Amino acid sequence: MDYTSTPSGYRQQPKMRLRNTSPDGPDDSQLFEDTSGVGPKAQMGGYRNQQPVPQAAGFPGPSLLADPMSNLAMAYGSSLASQGREMVDKNLDRFIPISKLKYYFAVDTMYVGKKLGLLVFPYMHENWEVSYQQDVPVAPRFDVNAPDLYIPAMGFITYVLVAGLALGTQNRFSPELLGVQASSAFVWLIMEVLAVLLSLYLVTVNTDLTTIDLLAFSGYKYVGMIVGLVAGLLFGRAGYYLSLLWCCVAIFVFMIRTLRLKLLSEAAAEGRLVRGARNQLRMYLTMSIAAAQPVFMYWLTYHLVR
Repeated sequence: MDYTSTPSGYRQQPKMRLRNTSPDGPDDSQLFEDTSGVGPKAQMGGYRNQQPVPQAAGFPGPSLLADPMSNLAMAYGSSLASQGREMVDKNLDRFIPISKLKYYFAVDTMYVGKKLGLLVFPYMHENWEVSYQQDVPVAPRFDVNAPDLYIPAMGFITYVLVAGLALGTQNRFSPELLGVQASSAFVWLIMEVLAVLLSLYLVTVNTDLTTIDLLAFSGYKYVGMIVGLVAGLLFGRAGYYLSLLWCCVAIFVFMIRTLRLKLLSEAAAEGRLVRGARNQLRMYLTMSIAAAQPVFMYWLTYHLVR
């Protein structure tokens, strides 16, 4: 121990021992490494630098259990998805016959042009019977007398757009009013079809008319409504009334000549009107359906032209 003199007395100065040294000097024959100065982080770093020991080939670990379970879950999920899709397709086809809808949209440009001409000028047309091939009606693009849903659907959309244009020219346009116009036209169409179905049930008419056919025939009036609105925008109220009157008479004639072949099947088979109370009732029903078209056409358009 060395003692140095300080103003307050003597203070002991410890000697620092160097690592891996002894009091007698350095010793090269040390058996163990001194790790007393190494902290926990250094020790963990040593473990971190070690390479992982590979697993034995005979013991794959958790992958042996994970793969079969995942494959089983995927197979079960795909089975549930296929069963759900089949159930949805079956129930959807029960209420909305998707396969039949394809028939009503099988149209082309030539058919659309001829059908529009027939709806506006039905007076010169003679043959109104629908063509059949092996007891199945041919597609609309091959027969102008076949009902379709393309013209009613496009007519409804065009009517809504023209109604918005008419409201805009009068500074009355608003999205809410246009929505009310579209929804009211759609509701009146559904109510008309339901009323016809109820009438056919009450009169007990045996016909091949389906709900989609009635929807198509009821939707043809949008063509005359569009013509009346466009004429009203171009020529005022006088043009609207004249064009709408022409289209109302045209749709009345079209519906009479089309529906009488569907509702009066016995009379159509003989080529003449069969006398009798039941056939007269069917004729009155046909005329009522045809007369309702001009009423709806005027009701849905008169407030759009000023």
